Amino acid sequence: MSSISGVGYSSYADYGRFASGRKIQTAADGAAQLAIIQKQDSQVRGYQAGARNIGTAQDLLNVSDGAMSGITDYLQRIRELGLQASNSALMTDSDLEGIQQEIDQLKQGISDIAANTNFNRKNLLDGTAGSLHVAANADGGGMDLNMSDATLKALGIADFDVTKEFSLDSIDRALEKVGSGRSSMGAQSNALEYAYNYNTNTVLNTTASKSRLEDLDYAGAISDLKKQETLREYSMFMQMRKQQDEANRMHRLFFA
Repeated sequence: MSSISGVGYSSYADYGRFASGRKIQTAADGAAQLAIIQKQDSQVRGYQAGARNIGTAQDLLNVSDGAMSGITDYLQRIRELGLQASNSALMTDSDLEGIQQEIDQLKQGISDIAANTNFNRKNLLDGTAGSLHVAANADGGGMDLNMSDATLKALGIADFDVTKEFSLDSIDRALEKVGSGRSSMGAQSNALEYAYNYNTNTVLNTTASKSRLEDLDYAGAISDLKKQETLREYSMFMQMRKQQDEANRMHRLFFA
């Protein structure tokens, strides 16, 4: 019988439980409990993976929102220039051409943002992303993210030109569309935050339940092992006593 720190172990299984801190290690230790533990472990891992997916999705939305903020700034400047160009009492054709050159640069900036904003090499604002699924739940379910199309064509300002007949209404509609897209992304980010909190709370509660089934109660286990050790020692003592008594009886029979 081996011992560590004065505590006896009846088998390698006892040693394994103390070494791992788990009272259920194999089906022999409790088949029903082990099945429950394995299911809970799968659930915990699933919700942890879902929480990581949610965090990644929030990063994606942050990238998109930052890009849309830049587009808003461009559109506000275009509107300002358009308003300036509307002052026909002072604007000459040369002035309008100069204003349009800056507007074209701003439009190119919007086009570049729409074309180049990506996350993990997936374009987000050029109209190709569509709906992106976020596996937020342990079973792979979750929610879909609807991405905005921020191309000049989608915003309706591809042909905006102050040297020709124009209306600021097209810029206002573009600003409204971008603002609506940002609001939608904000709402989706909030929904992801709720899902993340749910996942983390579920992980904590499920882990606690799993711990109650699986974790070893060291104090109780040591007490039980001490009792077993005492019983074994008493049994060995009684066996030795019985053998001694039998030897004494045989001695009396032969030498009486």
